[in-house]
Amino acid sequence: MGIRKSKKLQAQTAMIKQILKKLGKKHGYDEEGLPIDVPRGHFAVYVGENRTRYIVPISFLTQPEFQILLQRAEEEFGFDHGDMGLTIPCDEYVFENLTSMLR
Repeated sequence: MGIRKSKKLQAQTAMIKQILKKLGKKHGYDEEGLPIDVPRGHFAVYVGENRTRYIVPISFLTQPEFQILLQRAEEEFGFDHGDMGLTIPCDEYVFENLTSMLR
């Protein structure tokens, strides 16, 4: 079981890195494709109809609840999130409640 989770986490991490590299060509990103205003060990996601930006710790990737959100994002958007970055398809208040429990 530990190996499956590890491979799943690696795949999700690779997906996020791929999205970040794609975004790295735009203003506001460093030479590694990482957003300048996002602290190390965190990543940005966009949530809700207004695409509100949230900065979340990478440790959330290991949480089953957050993985469900990533699966929903994959089902809805695939791996192409356009110019916006990783978009989570859920209401902001749901996302805020979930992430407050994960911290």
